[in-house]
Amino acid sequence: MNLFSDIRALVLDCLQAMVADSALPQGLDFGNVAVEPPRDPAHGDMATNAAMVLAKPAGMKPRDIADALAARLTADDRISNADVAGPGFLNLRLSPALWQGVVATALREGLDYGRSDMGQGLRVNVEFVSANPTGPMHVGHTRGAVVGDALCNLLAFAGYDVTREYYINDGGAQVDVLARSAYERYREAHGLSPEIAEGLYPGEYLIAVGEALKAEFGDKFLNQPESVWLETVRNFSTDRMMVMIREDLAALGVRMDVYSSEKALYGTGEIETAIEKLRAQGLIYTGTLEPPKGKTLEDWEPREQTLFRSTAHGDDVDRPIMKSDGSWTYFAPDIAYHYNKVSRGFDMLIDIFGADHGGYVKRMKAAVSALSNGRVPLEVKLIQLVKLYKNGEPFKMSKRAGTFVTLRDVVEEVGADVTRFVMLTRKNDATLDFDFARVLEQSKDNPVFYVQYAHARICSVLRKAADMGAATDDPALAQAALARLDDPAELALIRKLAEWPRMVELAARTQEPHRVAAYLSEVAAEFHGLWNRGNDTPALRFVQEGDLATTSAKIALARATSVVISAGLVILGVTPVTEMR
Repeated sequence: MNLFSDIRALVLDCLQAMVADSALPQGLDFGNVAVEPPRDPAHGDMATNAAMVLAKPAGMKPRDIADALAARLTADDRISNADVAGPGFLNLRLSPALWQGVVATALREGLDYGRSDMGQGLRVNVEFVSANPTGPMHVGHTRGAVVGDALCNLLAFAGYDVTREYYINDGGAQVDVLARSAYERYREAHGLSPEIAEGLYPGEYLIAVGEALKAEFGDKFLNQPESVWLETVRNFSTDRMMVMIREDLAALGVRMDVYSSEKALYGTGEIETAIEKLRAQGLIYTGTLEPPKGKTLEDWEPREQTLFRSTAHGDDVDRPIMKSDGSWTYFAPDIAYHYNKVSRGFDMLIDIFGADHGGYVKRMKAAVSALSNGRVPLEVKLIQLVKLYKNGEPFKMSKRAGTFVTLRDVVEEVGADVTRFVMLTRKNDATLDFDFARVLEQSKDNPVFYVQYAHARICSVLRKAADMGAATDDPALAQAALARLDDPAELALIRKLAEWPRMVELAARTQEPHRVAAYLSEVAAEFHGLWNRGNDTPALRFVQEGDLATTSAKIALARATSVVISAGLVILGVTPVTEMR
């Protein structure tokens, strides 16, 4: 049940009737007609822009359309009032019975309330995290992991067929650096002093890898040239790092469906196949690029390169795919990897990158556009930085990692649920401040606490109602005398619950899971507001001593609120709590 979609359908039916009666001209496009919550709740329950968007193509005054539309809408039992405001906006008030029905629907549908078929089963591949397998994940990866996982949950809830994918960047020079760093820890495991030269990874996490190398290979590689041990140590260390990364993700409640290896693309012909696909379209050529911005002719040496004509698909400049020595650039395997995803039949690709990949977006979109003949869209979400604080002071670096705060540091400090919720309190492309002290505060200024406290309060009142003999199971509550929920504060909470199906579709359409976190904070605020009013007005309390019928209706509202909060928290990957500790 999506009440906003239902009322929009009513508006469209009325507009079609106006066309049939010649009150509106034929051929109008109703695609931009919307029904939304009004900016000011005092103006009504819903508002439609129909008259405003149709006035110009209809050649009519907005108020004339609005007046005629209002007369038709109020003939429907669901609409109690329709007021024309300003130049032609139409504010609607719905019958109380319609709002009260939202409570029963939420109870009948449970955690499926708000679930949508908007995605129509379209196959979506979401690639996220994809951290280099050179060490534990840092706090930036944490935010990307949470955003990616919550986005997958959201899209699945909205009817998409979602695949979570991790691209292991194990084909570049960074894994050679990992191998050399691990080799020094291997030497250390044999009682030698490690030589952690500049450019190597200094983190203590590699000590365990060095000891594992010793256990596996003994002294086989001691005092041997790099050519003897590099490949073996690289593969061994990469595997160990991926075990650590999987454990880090599990600690955060993130699971992947697919792990794809960059290294696996080399020597298999996949890169060559993808490049030939582009060549067949005339998009691969040999040429010379202009100097990059900021470079002068004196410090720029032009040279012929093998280039991808990415400007043909919206990029600013063409991009090199092969180095002068004949080896591939880092862009070439990424082209092949995305061609692999296109070939697997996905209808949409979503990549979640760190903010430092901003310059990579257009070229990757161009490649996917060319490889899929424009069939498969690629959306790229950039994850901005997380600034860590404790009691307002910058948080110190992790000794274990050597240079950064790890995902484990964060989760062990505040827990996975708090970490996930806080990481979703702002849009992905906005910098996030994460204060370890503030996110654990038990105050209304802490959205994690405020939402969880609402759910815990509801669980508490359900237990109290059960103790007095009231039915608290959802089927019984759905049959309660919901017409007794007629106080403005109760109806305000119900109106907020009615927005949930619309919010799901809006958040999924914009691919913005942070909207769910913000919405849950609004639900919690409405619930706590109603609870606090009950302190001064006994008739608003959820448990009415000696009046089981009224108690059942109010408990039904509380339970419906917990259903929506639970569904939203599940999308965020957060476990609802039943009591605060």
